[in-house]
Amino acid sequence: MAKKSSVQYYGTGRRKSSIARVYVTSGTGKIVVNGRDVNEYMPYATLVMDLKQPLVLTGTDAKYDVTADVKGGGFTGQAGAIRLGITRALLEAGVDRTTLKVAGLITRDPRSKERKKYGLKAARRAPQFSKR
Repeated sequence: MAKKSSVQYYGTGRRKSSIARVYVTSGTGKIVVNGRDVNEYMPYATLVMDLKQPLVLTGTDAKYDVTADVKGGGFTGQAGAIRLGITRALLEAGVDRTTLKVAGLITRDPRSKERKKYGLKAARRAPQFSKR
């Protein structure tokens, strides 16, 4: 019995120190992150909403299944990385680019942690000043 081959679209997403490999296949709207359901993996509903944004905007949330492998960073960075990966995979699938562009989903967020400088306690935090 031959298995029905479905077309798979791929997108890489990065945010802060997180990297996500995202595969979008035709399906019913199931999202799996690192082998677990997205609602089980992500601790906050707002992060799940943020992650689903490209699917909801294009109206394809019930049309595609998403499988993501994400490494590094925290939950916020991982959610942002998966969102960018989904966006790139949808663009590969031929979804309307302008809706995603207007929402600002195509651009990678360049903000990352600033390095610590010598003589300081953190990137910009100086040691407490002592008069005496």
